[in-house]
Amino acid sequence: MTPAAPTQNSSILIVDDDPTLLKLLNTRLTLEGYSVTAAASGEEALAKFAAGRPDMVITDMQMGGMDGMTLFENIHRVQPTLPVIVLTAHGTIPAAVKATHRGVFSYLTKPFEGDTLLAEIRKALALSGGSATEAGENWRKEIISRSPLMADLLAEAQLVADSEASVLITGPSGAGKELLARAVHAASRRNKGDMVAVNCGAIPEQLLESELFGHVKGAFTGAHKDHQGLLQAAHNGTLFLDEIGDMPLPLQVKLLRVLQERQVRPVGSTQSHAVNVRLICATHRDLPKAITDGTFREDLYYRVNVVSLRLPSLEERREDIPLLANHFLAQLAQRYDRELTGFAPESLEMLIKAEWPGNVRQLYNVVEQCVARATTPIITATLAQRALQQGGEALDSFDDARRGFEREYLVKLLHMTEGNVTQAAKLAKRNRSDFYSLLSRNQIDPSAFKQRDA
Repeated sequence: MTPAAPTQNSSILIVDDDPTLLKLLNTRLTLEGYSVTAAASGEEALAKFAAGRPDMVITDMQMGGMDGMTLFENIHRVQPTLPVIVLTAHGTIPAAVKATHRGVFSYLTKPFEGDTLLAEIRKALALSGGSATEAGENWRKEIISRSPLMADLLAEAQLVADSEASVLITGPSGAGKELLARAVHAASRRNKGDMVAVNCGAIPEQLLESELFGHVKGAFTGAHKDHQGLLQAAHNGTLFLDEIGDMPLPLQVKLLRVLQERQVRPVGSTQSHAVNVRLICATHRDLPKAITDGTFREDLYYRVNVVSLRLPSLEERREDIPLLANHFLAQLAQRYDRELTGFAPESLEMLIKAEWPGNVRQLYNVVEQCVARATTPIITATLAQRALQQGGEALDSFDDARRGFEREYLVKLLHMTEGNVTQAAKLAKRNRSDFYSLLSRNQIDPSAFKQRDA
């Protein structure tokens, strides 16, 4: 994808204590159509940054007083997603390389070509949340990244989005496959319609058929009214099937028929309904191996895998770790109503070097542990180390763990009582109305657990 051309709304703060270079940069960038603010020191830059937030910052590394790295850290405590380009002399290249691991977008060695600087600026604005995003990158605003791997993936995703081709998103658990699916939907011509998401591994097999295809009144015991399935709910929009590798084989056959005929027939019905959906699927499983093992249909695989997008693991995009950590910190500080300003440099180094088997989901969990335990405005290295030790197994958040236990507990009760809500409520020591509320919250239909007539 060619980076977006500069717009009059793209503002750049340039910082250098060399007045000649500062003037040259100001002139060149102004002629290119950017709105430029110049500062002769890090302290002056912080004051101008506070007065009006730019879309990006270009700063010299070595300056009298506050250096470029300190300026970067101060800016990122306030606005973690803002891209910063560092200008460095040959002697400070190791420091500049280290800075990129801390979240600096890129560095240029003096002297540098003007065209090289302009190319880096366009790339930074295309990947940032500034005005360039508002001009055409709003579709991927929830994906926080400046990794080259992710840039290539997002460029491919945007090209694919405008087609009607089915998309299969692969990648490890916790990497953010649903976020990418939502971005593809947002960039597509179907973005006026809904994106309906369902996790094929989280719904009991007895309920998944009814959830996907719907059912009519009287289709089975407890079907007291017609129920519209998710395929019909996604009509003229997008259906996202997460963990499609966990879908039972009988439902794979039915889904394949819907994709071929573009018709869906609810459970118990003799009539079919036309559906027009774009299908996006995701899985962390090796589907070709599942085909060999006989747990996934080959014909369905070729239907859902018209275009494949592979989401990299967090360890493959370590340059995104400081960016994501600061983004999560700002979110969670607001949620917990805490006054937190950022991470100590040592704690960020720990996060960058850590192993992340649980990927972005695990990073969020580690940051949440830090926020919950923080007693100072800065997340210290001790706090980060403790959270990493306890979050090494990629634990779910407390709320997610509680919801998972609640669902499993309810399903177990209904299996034991064969769908008898009165008996299940007694075993749980809850009144019936309370128990029905729990079932409704977890989207569990007790009739699916009753013994059906032959």
